Amino acid sequence: MDLNGSSAIVTGAASGIGAAAARQLAALGCTVVVADVQAEKGEALAEEIKGVFALVDVTQTEQITAAVEAAADIAPLRAVVNSAGIGGAQRTIGRDGQIESAHALDFFAKVVGINLIGTFDMVRQAATVMSRNEPDADGCRGAIVNLASVAAFDGQIGQAAYASSKGGVVGMTLPVARDLSASGIRLNTVAPGLIDTPIYGEGEEAEAFKAKLGESVLFPKRLGVPDELASMVVECLTNSYMNGETVRLDGGIRMPPK
Repeated sequence: MDLNGSSAIVTGAASGIGAAAARQLAALGCTVVVADVQAEKGEALAEEIKGVFALVDVTQTEQITAAVEAAADIAPLRAVVNSAGIGGAQRTIGRDGQIESAHALDFFAKVVGINLIGTFDMVRQAATVMSRNEPDADGCRGAIVNLASVAAFDGQIGQAAYASSKGGVVGMTLPVARDLSASGIRLNTVAPGLIDTPIYGEGEEAEAFKAKLGESVLFPKRLGVPDELASMVVECLTNSYMNGETVRLDGGIRMPPK
């Protein structure tokens, strides 16, 4: 699928994986709507890639609507990348046997709300707008890529909320792709492993920690870089025969319990 002259939306685009995807889509000729809660970083990236910044908290459905409509006003919306998400860890029960020490339910709901429900909200709204596009020679009107995580399959101790949210993203891939096929819209999911993003911090201590983490990767024994992940995202968007699939991009790692 040729994306030149189209608009695209990338959530969580102000940094890390989302920023890498936004840059690669801009290089393909897309006008990218940089959707994020980080206004300063988002505006800077939008200026760099000649895109448009949209303040989007994916738990706020009206903000998603505004971003989708802004993208469609620029050019036909043909590509969406759902990269917005949060992590965090809590064990299911505490050590003292008290219910009050169990996993905080509001934290579980927050993670699922952002990572899963926010992703689906963008999918349903963006796909609605895509369905109005003129189809290309292959009958395609647009493509969507959701970001999951290897935690969907190899969730570690303390990752009940995160793994559940990402498992939900994986679980909805095929049924949503089937739904959208009637409108000529493809949907895939990429499940990254250990990717070098700002969440690990900066400085000597952070670099030593990342190097240690990289030793657990099958090969190559390092963390992935955002551009490697973005490349797979772009392939899922542009390869017209890629549909309804979840792809692990993780150097062959299988996460241990902790």
